[in-house]
Amino acid sequence: MSSASQSNSQSQSQSQSGSQSGSQSSSSSAIPQTAPAGIISLTQPPQQSTSFFKLAPSETINFQWSFSGVLHTPTSLTIQAIGANGFTYPIGNAPGTATTINWVPYDYQQSNVATPLAQTTYTLAVFDERGISATMKPGWLSPNTQLKFALYTPQPYTALSSGWSCPECNSATSITRENPALVASFATLLVVFLSGFGLLRNFYAYQHQRQ
Repeated sequence: MSSASQSNSQSQSQSQSGSQSGSQSSSSSAIPQTAPAGIISLTQPPQQSTSFFKLAPSETINFQWSFSGVLHTPTSLTIQAIGANGFTYPIGNAPGTATTINWVPYDYQQSNVATPLAQTTYTLAVFDERGISATMKPGWLSPNTQLKFALYTPQPYTALSSGWSCPECNSATSITRENPALVASFATLLVVFLSGFGLLRNFYAYQHQRQ
């Protein structure tokens, strides 16, 4: 290849590179510095209260959200569940324009025996490719960690004939059995109170008749 051809090739390459760089720069500079940071609002489940979900087969949690003020479309979204126990559990990744994702905690539980989901409260984290610690930037998506939800394991039904017992009921029975004097004293006070109330009522009735 001649030096002239090489020179033309290098010039074209530099021209294309400069064109791409200029395009990216103009794209970034197109966002006004006075623009507010973009936000993501969780719409399902409600962000205002804590929702409870079962750790059971086929129990799917559907997370939905909407964008506001996002002028720079994220490359991708990362969705995580941050447990009150200090562990972070991956829910999934989604395109930057996605507005929903489904998660089956039970399936995660079966596939990740070493890091099982706890019965506790979780914070849902949604953020772009910059990470959960990204700072606010005009037109760029800010991380969202406002949604709280909880996971629990349902207890199987146990019939009375199978040996089910009520711990609270047993506690009350043991108190009665171990403190008969206390029970007797309470009963005596109740009788005295009711008797005094009856006498007082009869007295007022007698006074009313005399008038």
